Amino acid sequence: MAFEKIKVANPIVEMDGDEMTRVFWKSIKDKVLCFLGSFQYADVLSRYNVAIKCATITPDEARVKEFNLKQMWKSPNGTIRNILNGTVFREPIICKNVPRLIPGWTKPICIGRHAFGDQYRATDAVIQGPGKLKLVFVPEGKNEKTELEVYNFTGAGGVALSMYNTDESIYAFAEASMTTAYQKKWPLYLSTKNTILKKYDGRFKDIFQDVYETKWKSKYEAAGIWYEHRLIDDMVAYALKSDGGFGSLGLMTSVLVCPDGKTIEAEAAHGTVTRHYRVHQKGGETSTNSIASIFAWSRGLAHRAKLDNDARLLDFTEKLEAACIGAVESGKMTKDLALIIHGSKLTRAQYLNTEEFIDAVADELRARLSCKTKL
Repeated sequence: MAFEKIKVANPIVEMDGDEMTRVFWKSIKDKVLCFLGSFQYADVLSRYNVAIKCATITPDEARVKEFNLKQMWKSPNGTIRNILNGTVFREPIICKNVPRLIPGWTKPICIGRHAFGDQYRATDAVIQGPGKLKLVFVPEGKNEKTELEVYNFTGAGGVALSMYNTDESIYAFAEASMTTAYQKKWPLYLSTKNTILKKYDGRFKDIFQDVYETKWKSKYEAAGIWYEHRLIDDMVAYALKSDGGFGSLGLMTSVLVCPDGKTIEAEAAHGTVTRHYRVHQKGGETSTNSIASIFAWSRGLAHRAKLDNDARLLDFTEKLEAACIGAVESGKMTKDLALIIHGSKLTRAQYLNTEEFIDAVADELRARLSCKTKL
């Protein structure tokens, strides 16, 4: 009996990528998403609320030369995040047979990273020779200005960096973090270096505390969870001792959540896997882990399903994720994961190449979809 394809009622925004990830991105669509009926792609994320993005190149000096670029363009991810004023949440994909870096890490941990301003829109410069570096703020509509001397260069020069953020964006970061933790029923921690950056990081600390006290404290207490601020040094030590932690970039979800909670962009946490792409260009065999990219599709489509109240599409996304994990736990995996399990004793028979792994996920998904769909 032929499988009835699942119709996706509303459009999503697809952002194609570069290099090796672009290669297997097409294979994912051809082999894994073939169970979906045709659906529309859109070019306006704010209108359709769901974007699914492939990994893209961020140019450095070598890439400017390779692609004959006019300039060293800023990070595409950083540009998107600044436009959307979102928070990036990253969470591990757990497979029982893949060992953790820290044996005591048995549960997932979700890291939320502010994605507006800061390093994404920093202004940096190389300083040539002696001179004074100043930070100047000129208030709109007023004559007086604030001028701070940052450093007096007396030698050959050095480097300088200026960053900023806004109260509006920090409040949005706090709201997104509080909401995500509450939905997961997990405790929330804000980590800063406010002992050094007393005003900059201190502002984040104060705003988070204000949002928690005024809007979330009673809800958290009722749910049996809590919010705390911790110094980054303490947070690292605490995370190492806790029972939750991260694995590899190939086993990690990455979702950008906008302040409205309705608009998201799902992506892979890793880059374009250039080293594998060079092998692919020469006709060599690659074994590139596509799980994070498949999960970009599953998380984006799951959000589309929730917005559209589409139970069948949501069930598909859950089975797609289960198919990835099921394939790995049955011993079908790419070389990066097989190395973690087998180490120096790894043989070619113990891992699949790039396309073989996507085929294995597709087979696993087909078997799960043939079972009665839960509605």
